[in-house]
Amino acid sequence: MVWARLSGLLRGHGGVLAAVVGLYGLAALAALAPPWMLGRIIDAVRASADPGRIDTMALIVVGALLCHAALTLVSVALSIRFGEAVLAELREGFVRAVLRLPLGTVERAGSGDLMARTGRDVGHLSHTVRHSIPVMVVSGVTVVVIFGALAVLHPVLLLAWLPSAVIVWLSTRWYARRAPGGYLRELDTYSELTQGVTDTVEGAHTLEALGRQDRQRRRTDERIGRAYLAERYTLWLRTVWYPTLEFSYLLPTAVTFLAAAYLHAQGELTVGQIATAVFLAVQVVRPVDLLIDQVDSLMMGFTSLRRLIGVELVEDTAEDAGSGGPGTPGAVEISGLRFGYTDAEVLHGVDLSLAPGERLAVVGPSGAGKSTLGKLIAGIHTPASGTVRVGGEDLTGLAPQARRDKAILLSQESHVFRGTVAENLALALDRDEVDRDALWRALAAVDADGWVRALPDGLDTRVGSGHLALDPAHVQQLALARVVLADPEVLVLDEATSLMDPGSARHLERSLAGVLAGRTVVAIAHRLHTAHDADRVAVVEDGRVSELGSHDELLAAGGSYAALWHAWHGDS
Repeated sequence: MVWARLSGLLRGHGGVLAAVVGLYGLAALAALAPPWMLGRIIDAVRASADPGRIDTMALIVVGALLCHAALTLVSVALSIRFGEAVLAELREGFVRAVLRLPLGTVERAGSGDLMARTGRDVGHLSHTVRHSIPVMVVSGVTVVVIFGALAVLHPVLLLAWLPSAVIVWLSTRWYARRAPGGYLRELDTYSELTQGVTDTVEGAHTLEALGRQDRQRRRTDERIGRAYLAERYTLWLRTVWYPTLEFSYLLPTAVTFLAAAYLHAQGELTVGQIATAVFLAVQVVRPVDLLIDQVDSLMMGFTSLRRLIGVELVEDTAEDAGSGGPGTPGAVEISGLRFGYTDAEVLHGVDLSLAPGERLAVVGPSGAGKSTLGKLIAGIHTPASGTVRVGGEDLTGLAPQARRDKAILLSQESHVFRGTVAENLALALDRDEVDRDALWRALAAVDADGWVRALPDGLDTRVGSGHLALDPAHVQQLALARVVLADPEVLVLDEATSLMDPGSARHLERSLAGVLAGRTVVAIAHRLHTAHDADRVAVVEDGRVSELGSHDELLAAGGSYAALWHAWHGDS
């Protein structure tokens, strides 16, 4: 998959790559003139040639150096453009894949892993594409040209590189068989460490309240230790590989000198040609060193690319399976639903049916599985067993976009993106052209049109980082307006109004219910007045629906819901 992706990228930029290789080839040829001319100058001086001829050859050397510099400058600029274009395409593909990831997948992987991929992995890949690939192209072309020049002097001179080629091949093969796995472990431990630090920062107050600082520090130290050992292993690989390479670079120069001296004794090379051979042997060391040195960067970049493409493959695992015939829009059928995080099962065989347009409030104690049930109804998580059907279709068999058309989850954690109010609202729409009247209707539906009209530029007011900061209630109203625009069959509200004062929240929920008439609403209730207004109430306890009925029916039953209601109202 990785090689196929790289091949596709290179084919897409084949013309630029061919130009880069051609220009570097010309630059390498220009670089051959100085050592070649210096050998000729030595022979001319030994033969007491005309000084004017020697001066001409010296001018050729200067001209060749200037030509080499000019060609290299153009080649580098073109190779950078090539690298930036390839990297931009890779980044755009990665960002598109990340934005389409199911939320459940992101939650299971953790934000730290995603941060490591978007930060460290992209950084490694950036260095590989911008620096390593152009350097390898330059070095490869230069090595081929210089070896060709040595062969023209005398084919026997190429044999001087045979022992070094064997050493380089064996040592590089030894390294290449171990490095990818080592770098993959290194990046994985870095993701784990980043996730741990993120969790520690976000939960710092909780850790302090529970007195778990020492335990968290120990866990962080363990993660650092694993990251240290993983990085130490790859460092050890380099400490074994690099000295071997350095020896293999120095050996050919001495062997070339001895071989050229022997050929001179046989009358096959002049003294000037011996000098040219040695100059070329010295000159080829640097491109060979750069070429092999980039293998390490290439390994790291290849590993990073595997991790980035892995994110794109997550999206490909979901297909429209057509697992159920067309049903009534908005109808929800839950059968034998089980789900758990790692080894702990949260929901135990939940069965539930919702009629189209029905409003269901889900209540219960913290940790009972209310939010998990809401995420399963919205298709964010995949059930361990059982089915969730919306409109007659099993959400597990639908692609992410199709699932979003069926059901949307809105939680209390909403975000305002940097841009205009209109741009933030238009995120809910698939089409490029936005009907501004539709935006105003959506804002009016959630009682947000008044304060938006009062903004300096109305819908065109820029909000988000570096611009106008909105309070949490207004942020949540924009999120609700996006839901109105998206117009899903089922809306799951997971404490979506908990950041507002009770009066505002109650007013907004009533307004939203009116706008979504005919749409099925599942409200994870934080305040019990939500349950009072619902058509039915489901009480979730210990991962099961323990009570189901209307507000009045459950109060009359005198069970868990009645106890919660009386406790919330302070009844004796």
